[in-house]
Amino acid sequence: MNKIFPSADAALKGVVADGQTLAVGGFGLCGIPEALIDALKDSGVQNLTVISNNAGVDGFGLGKLLETRQIKKMIASYVGENKEFERQYLAGELALEFTPQGTLAEKLRAGGAGIPAFFTKTGVGTQVAEGKELREFNGETYVMEHSLVPDVALVKADVADKAGNLRFRLTARNFNPAAAMAGKVCIVEVEKIVEVGELAPDDIHLPGIYVHRLVLNATPEKRIEKRTLSASVDAAAAKVEAQTAIAQAAATGSEAPVKAVNKKEGA
Repeated sequence: MNKIFPSADAALKGVVADGQTLAVGGFGLCGIPEALIDALKDSGVQNLTVISNNAGVDGFGLGKLLETRQIKKMIASYVGENKEFERQYLAGELALEFTPQGTLAEKLRAGGAGIPAFFTKTGVGTQVAEGKELREFNGETYVMEHSLVPDVALVKADVADKAGNLRFRLTARNFNPAAAMAGKVCIVEVEKIVEVGELAPDDIHLPGIYVHRLVLNATPEKRIEKRTLSASVDAAAAKVEAQTAIAQAAATGSEAPVKAVNKKEGA
């Protein structure tokens, strides 16, 4: 079975449709399937429910789909970087299911593992638990959460072989494996495709059995969400010195190194 498609548009064709639930990998702007999101925008599908840790930023990532009003509901854990998301939600134009980050990850993992629901202490006694089943285990109260099994998963990986075995790069691994496992159909955007056998078994993070379609995007933009630079090398070095002194003080129980640092910094 040939899993490789010539373009992101072709990879989505015949799979995505109005009213579907989609899981999209990534954390912030790290590890998002940029080409697949653009192709989803161009497809014109509407009334989507999107499961993702966040909604991208204005004008990039899932933020593009918010601008075109293709998303009717978000299931997410963080949305603080997107002004259009805020505007639509406060105006009643966008539904939101806020989910604790660890619970969201487990909802996807459980969905991929065939587990329909699970119990967690996270959210007990808060609005998160309202209307959900509570149960006691060993004297502690837990809330039942249902797993997520989206119609389609859009995933970003670093390398794939032609059988769909995947390797992710560093923190871009984040929600991508769980989303891939949970989706009924999984479409993966990768930066490199190699022959079967070129990936060592121990280097494979997700087996190809979960992957239905692959598309190559060798040059993604990989936009940095917030670029932060030190004011100067001297300031950065002083900060490291201060942190080291504080760590030493904590380890020895002595206050002397901390006092010395405070004096040096003029505190």
